[in-house]
Formats: sequence, structure tokens, C-alpha cells
Amino acid sequence: MNLAVGFFDGVHLGHRRILAQADAALTFLNHPATVFAPDRVPPLLMPTPARLAAIGAALGGQPSRAPDSDRVRALPFTAELAAEPPAAFAARLRHDYPDLETVFCGPNWTYGAGGAGTAGTLRAEGFRVETVPFVMQGGIPISSTRIRAALCDGRMDEATALLGRPYAVTGTTFAGKGLGRTLGRPTINLRLPEGLVQLPLGVYAVITPLGSGIANYGHAPTLGPRAWPQPVLEVHLPDAKETFSAPESLSVSFVRFIRPERKFDSIQDLQDQIARDIANAAVPSALTANA
Repeated sequence: MNLAVGFFDGVHLGHRRILAQADAALTFLNHPATVFAPDRVPPLLMPTPARLAAIGAALGGQPSRAPDSDRVRALPFTAELAAEPPAAFAARLRHDYPDLETVFCGPNWTYGAGGAGTAGTLRAEGFRVETVPFVMQGGIPISSTRIRAALCDGRMDEATALLGRPYAVTGTTFAGKGLGRTLGRPTINLRLPEGLVQLPLGVYAVITPLGSGIANYGHAPTLGPRAWPQPVLEVHLPDAKETFSAPESLSVSFVRFIRPERKFDSIQDLQDQIARDIANAAVPSALTANA
């Protein structure tokens, strides 16, 4: 069997090139920075369950009847694990993967205490290791760090190009203030998972399994004292039926950043702007099919 190793946050195009050549994957439950630098843990692109599911879905290799969850092994990254010498990792591979043929990794992959283990040291232990080249975009390697920067700046087109799909997140629905329905613009209100990259507050063109539309991520400052104390994602689907019932959770793909959130002088001004936002939020059919 062939094994892909890495953290794979975002499961972007570069990650998928590695995973496509493997039958199984070995990763971590938590980011290594939670041990090495807890005050500098990067905001993640995906919650752990979504990342593990995406890793499993991206695996290629030989067909397997095993569910993706069985093909993806996620180790808790602890101080004890971080202190293990590279030889201990090699021993783990021999024990856990007795039929291992090839390890696939990225060019900058390291392991063991102090990151002393590399593809070269693993080869010296007798393993066959294939280093998969970076996938380039615009002459620069695709990386999770680069995608985070694009999302933080609202450059959704760039994030889509690097990920190979629109950036998506699943939120938990809850009952809102009812203002949207009063205005004829009912919304599905979502709380997003903690620890993820912080998107700019504002209005987005979005795609959901229930259809495309617009979403405001923010505090709804026009409501004054009734504004959200923490950012909320309010999704409006113009083509949804009036009898629509919101699910317990909803996946939202962010296609384009339309404008920053702002406070309007009146509810009527807000309503007029929402109409303009809907007109500006047309989603290309190709993106709708791939979200």
C-alpha cells in the first residue's frame, strides 16, 4: 500500500496531488503549533472532521471497500509525540503499515523531534519515499498559508483557484430576529465553527446545497442595539420557497466578496441595498456545479 503523510489543511490542489497517489493517509488531529507555539496557532481552513473527510475523499491508489474514515489515520499531536526521534516514527510506520510500499509527501515535509526527519532520513531507514513537487499557481507554490491570506483579504477568486473549488464552511443554524422575513428576504442564520480563518465582514455571493444567493457575515449594525454581538452568517436564497424550513446545519461556499458590511441610516436603505446585492450576486453555472 502507498501512504500519504501531512497535515493537509484545506486539502488544496497541492495536497490532492499527493493524496491521489496514495491508498491511505497519516495526519494529525491538531495542528503541531498547538504544541510548539500555542500562542501562534494559525487559523485553520477546515474543522478537523471536515479535513479528515476531505482527505479520505481525495485518496486515489488502489480501490478499497474500506470507508474513507478507515483509510485516514489521525494521531493526536502531543508534546511526547513531538519529542520522539525520527527513528521512532520509522518504527511506527513499520508496525502500523506492514505492507507499506511507498510514502508520498510534500517537498517541505519533516517529522520527528526538531523536524530532524526528512524524506532523505526516511529513505535511509529503508523506506521508498516519493517527494511530490509543489503545484504552482502564478509562479508561486500553492500553500495553506497563501490561501489564508487570500481569504482574509476577501480575494475569493484567488482562494478558489488555489483550492480547486470555492472555499466552503458548514455552520450550525439557529433562529434569528425575524427581520429578514418581515422584509421579504428570509435568511438562514449560521454560527460558524471557532478557530477558522477570519473572513472579512461583509456581503458575499454564495452557493449552498439548497441553491445560490447572498450572505452577510457580520453584526448587522443597522439594527443598533439588536445587532449581533458576535459575527453571524445570514444566508438569503432568493429562489427558496416561502415554506422553506432550515436544516440543522448548512454548507456555504463563498464565491465572491461583494462589499464590506456597513451601517445604513434606515431599514429602507438597507432593503434597497439588499436588492442591489442580489442583482450583483449572480453565480456562474460552472461554479454552482462544482461547489
